[in-house]
Amino acid sequence: MIELKKQVIEYAQKLNSTNLSPLRSGNVSVRVNNNGVEGFLLTPSGKRYESLIPEDIVFLALKEKYDNLKLFNTGLNPSSEWRFHQDIYLKKIEAKAIVHAHSPHATAVSAHGNSIPAFHYMVALAGGDDIKCAEYATFGTDDLSTNILKALEKRKACLMSNHGQVAFGTNLKQAFELAEEVENICHQYIIALKIGKPKILSWAEMNKILDKIKHYKKA
Repeated sequence: MIELKKQVIEYAQKLNSTNLSPLRSGNVSVRVNNNGVEGFLLTPSGKRYESLIPEDIVFLALKEKYDNLKLFNTGLNPSSEWRFHQDIYLKKIEAKAIVHAHSPHATAVSAHGNSIPAFHYMVALAGGDDIKCAEYATFGTDDLSTNILKALEKRKACLMSNHGQVAFGTNLKQAFELAEEVENICHQYIIALKIGKPKILSWAEMNKILDKIKHYKKA
């Protein structure tokens, strides 16, 4: 457990060092089994990531209904976005780690509330022929969690309208790299739009790409 807490801290700090999410924005979690209780480790609320120590990382049970943060009694509250982390783990068995970021270009694109179409084949890295944008809802709410799950249908990453992005993977490294890929795709999309309306790849072509990616093994 201590090693996983250290990994959460490592990737939380990488949010800052890579400028994927500055200051206290964004959050990181990983699925764990804590003495027979299925749950996840999550970054705390309100602490700068550079100052985190393992004792700061909060454990939440997957099937526990947390209606009020005062119920946690951990000394530190979990990130205000704990709810969508819990719901993603409950709905997505394949999700083992989650990275949420207020990355600059993804956040800028999300402000328009539109999905990113297949202007580049790398859009498929998120799992579909586009990267969907979840409808806006106040942070930390059930509504936001519901909207994110809808946007993540058959996908591993999505934008969050007027907010940022979220990505998951089979481990923290994979989830973080996907979040970086989404940020890069958003940057490229913004540049493409400056020139004009980009060419969009067909569903038939994207279907080929999705199949190739599915069988591609990363080193």
